[in-house]
Amino acid sequence: MTPTDRTHRTVDVLVIGAGPAGLAVAARLAAAGVDRVEVLDREQRAGGIPRHCDHTGFGLRDLRRVMTGPDYARHHIAAAIRAGAVLRTGVTATGWAAPRTVDITGPTGLERITATAVVLATGARERPRSARLVPGTRPAGVFTTGQLQQAVHVHHQSVGRRAVIVGAERVSYSAVATLRRAGAEVAAMVTDQPRHQTHPARHLGTRLRQGVPLVTDATVAELTGRTRLESVRLRHRDGRTAAIGCDTVVFTGDWIPDHELARSAGIALDPGTRGPATDAEFRTGEPGVFAVGNLLHPVETADIAALDGRFAAAPVLRHLAGAPWTPGPLPVLVEAPLLWISPNRLTPDGPRPPRGRFTLRTTRFLTRPVLTVGQDGRTLHRGRLPHTAVPNRPFHLPAGWIAGADAHGGPVRITAD
Repeated sequence: MTPTDRTHRTVDVLVIGAGPAGLAVAARLAAAGVDRVEVLDREQRAGGIPRHCDHTGFGLRDLRRVMTGPDYARHHIAAAIRAGAVLRTGVTATGWAAPRTVDITGPTGLERITATAVVLATGARERPRSARLVPGTRPAGVFTTGQLQQAVHVHHQSVGRRAVIVGAERVSYSAVATLRRAGAEVAAMVTDQPRHQTHPARHLGTRLRQGVPLVTDATVAELTGRTRLESVRLRHRDGRTAAIGCDTVVFTGDWIPDHELARSAGIALDPGTRGPATDAEFRTGEPGVFAVGNLLHPVETADIAALDGRFAAAPVLRHLAGAPWTPGPLPVLVEAPLLWISPNRLTPDGPRPPRGRFTLRTTRFLTRPVLTVGQDGRTLHRGRLPHTAVPNRPFHLPAGWIAGADAHGGPVRITAD
């Protein structure tokens, strides 16, 4: 099929991804009077990850109430449609024909859509077993959290009787609840860190109510089994190995942004987050292309992603009104053991990030670290974090130092001591 066989349309704003971030920005823009706001999602149902997370805890920050994942997804879908946004599912963006012109395929065939603004809200995914390079056989019974939740909550499938969970962060404990609902025993949670990375109350509740043991300082060395998983072999930090018999293993966390569409457009990616490099107004290096949600900070809670969408609406509206495209020129970089920072581009005389702070992650536990912001040998900020920085959980850096950065200087660097 040649390009002329495609249906070619124009819209004001094209949002790619119908999770909380994409739906929230679409609802805000449509409610503000933008005529043609279209949201695409490759899944058959909108709502993103929350739609198959059948537990409470959603909506506290953005809606000021607690909901189940499916209810939270339905709320954002209804809000976008009620505001006037067009929502299309089962539609995949396959590439770029020109700046802000996207080729898509869906039930109605091939299309080409040109937009005044494109908002990338494609989210993040967990690395599967293959991407983690875990050796062994290829038996049935190997899941990521997302695959597990879809199997249990969406398709009502049996997932096994005895499971090992790889990871001990927030999503790992959601996997415990999903497995128990499916009638499976959790033999152990395994983490390469010295302790769990969720809130202490949640960990304690899981230990007391469900008796799940936590194995620390250990990694998965091998999976064994022919047609069905039979055991997981662990390697401890001191070199010891041990096997846990199980018929199911769930690899949790270890998130990576779904950045393929951004990368195919030639948009610069941040070396830390591996999502698009963006400034405080969610602008990428490609004029007219914004990025929001967990594509930028893998991975935050659904309500934080939705708040991104809300905050991004104002910059998108300014772009639609003809504001010049001047994304932040200064890279903001972190040094080990820090993992990434978001946003990661800034303009010294420009706006501060949403909520007046940067979000960071660390690769290891840091007890009340001192964070130093420097540029070209100058210290722009130095302050002690009032709590321990925990891997797989966000912590924050105030943005008051931005005005002191030199727009013509070298990268801004963040260190932790």
